[in-house]
Amino acid sequence: AEMTHLQAGLSPETIEKARLELNENPDILHQDIQQVRDMIITRPDIGFLRTDDAFILRFLRARKFHQTEAFRLLAQYFQYRQLNLDMFKNFKADDPGIKRALTDGFPGVLENRDHYGRKILLLFAANWDQSRNSFIDILRAILLSLEVLIEDQELQINGFILIIDWSNFSFKQASKLTPSILKLAIEGLQ
Repeated sequence: AEMTHLQAGLSPETIEKARLELNENPDILHQDIQQVRDMIITRPDIGFLRTDDAFILRFLRARKFHQTEAFRLLAQYFQYRQLNLDMFKNFKADDPGIKRALTDGFPGVLENRDHYGRKILLLFAANWDQSRNSFIDILRAILLSLEVLIEDQELQINGFILIIDWSNFSFKQASKLTPSILKLAIEGLQ
């Protein structure tokens, strides 16, 4: 099978998995990407800050190469960032809030992948010390971790699993999780 520079660095097994499970076809990869890019004009209300091939490809893979679905996800990605500007100010690992959350294991990223090749992110909810970490900083740390990990093409194809252990999570801790904050988390993690 032919492969394009966009698949460079992928193992033959992963390229085959992408073909079988995600409908990824190297021969028409550039057309697929261009078709998604051509849809951007339909949403002038959204600032699409990145439209390069490698970036759009992430969204095609996430939606098994259904272009309309991939575009919807791409639009949602930038719209979420546009609507929640404060969350993405200084969106880097050295931001004090993000750094503290990461240091405290929110999230923990396991070194080994599961048997599907997925990366495992782990959160122990009971360890959340609200005097140290705001829920928003934890959410930002999770989103930043995913953002960094998704640069890895193998993971774009194999995916992630986020495990949250709620055991011993107290009512006092839960009281901080308001509906609006949970909505923010759910929309951000979609």
